[in-house]
Amino acid sequence: MDIVLVHGAGGRPTTWSEVEPLLAAMGHRTVAVTNPLTSLEEDVAHTTAVVEEFIEGTAGPLLLVGHSYGGAVITNVGRHPAVRGLVYIAAFGPDEGETVNGIVERYEPAEISAYMRRGPNGEWKSEASEEFWAEIGPDLSPAQRAVVEAEGRKAENLIFTQPTGKPAWGTLPSWYLVADDDRTLRPDAQRDMAARMGAVTEHVPGSHYTTLVHPRRVADLIHTAATAVSGTS
Repeated sequence: MDIVLVHGAGGRPTTWSEVEPLLAAMGHRTVAVTNPLTSLEEDVAHTTAVVEEFIEGTAGPLLLVGHSYGGAVITNVGRHPAVRGLVYIAAFGPDEGETVNGIVERYEPAEISAYMRRGPNGEWKSEASEEFWAEIGPDLSPAQRAVVEAEGRKAENLIFTQPTGKPAWGTLPSWYLVADDDRTLRPDAQRDMAARMGAVTEHVPGSHYTTLVHPRRVADLIHTAATAVSGTS
């Protein structure tokens, strides 16, 4: 099946570097998006353009997968007629009119908030000190940590403050992988969003870097979703 993978705030396609080979071995065709991270609206438009280019000549069907903020993107891009299902990996799944910030502010601050820094133009980037890694990503190997450090992109404030349109999870089947030890997106927020969307929900231990720490579990859930929406076995 055709699968589009969407990274989170500050991310790059390397978010999926350990997941894509597993999906390829399962017979899926994938593309990992590089969003501009300038606003939710622009990231949705960019991902939609990638979808249309990816399925040109085939018309789908298509599965969307989002990590972290990428979940807000697929929640909107999922309205594309080729999309058949959504997979959220420790990701935001906003309802209509909601923002990423609005979801975060309903809960106690996650531990990562102590390491977030605003740039001169209002953009956000985490301060990746040794204390940061010890608290936020203690389960990353040195090689995996290097992947995350190489991403390190700034994210404009508008990706967190622009409201979502009608959520695709309201009409499409959804799957959600909760990271039970996540100190970036609180696990209780993840569980609440998964329940609200009626998603098939699984849990893994570990930090927010789920795609790197548990690539097999991520790939298996994506494969399960792809199988369900494509009607194959």
